[in-house]
Amino acid sequence: MNSKQNSELDIELDPKQKDRSSVISIAIKDKQALYMSYMPFVKDGGLFVPTKKDYDLGDEMFLLVKIMDEEEPMQISGKVVWISPPGALGNRPRGVGVQFVGEGAQTAANLIEDKLGGSISLTRATHTM
Repeated sequence: MNSKQNSELDIELDPKQKDRSSVISIAIKDKQALYMSYMPFVKDGGLFVPTKKDYDLGDEMFLLVKIMDEEEPMQISGKVVWISPPGALGNRPRGVGVQFVGEGAQTAANLIEDKLGGSISLTRATHTM
């Protein structure tokens, strides 16, 4: 299994997936990492996922997201709505922004916003903006 690790997220790509459809497991360990990854400006919410794999806008993926102290990972269907290429401005990491779609989208966004509390209104730089 391919894996990419950085200080904020643990990413595991499922090699059984083919073409542009992917299953990605993400463990977000603290509030700062969640703030940096969450995309509140996307309808129904979204997360930035660092990856070296190339995606196109509209590509579908399935996220397994373990957030901080939650016991079970959230299972979220999504589609790529943001692409940060290698060498993106502001020294932002390469990756994609995934919009939450489907029946669990609003539940996922609500949980993340509850975890972020008042920090969601901060204007610090994130992985996307």
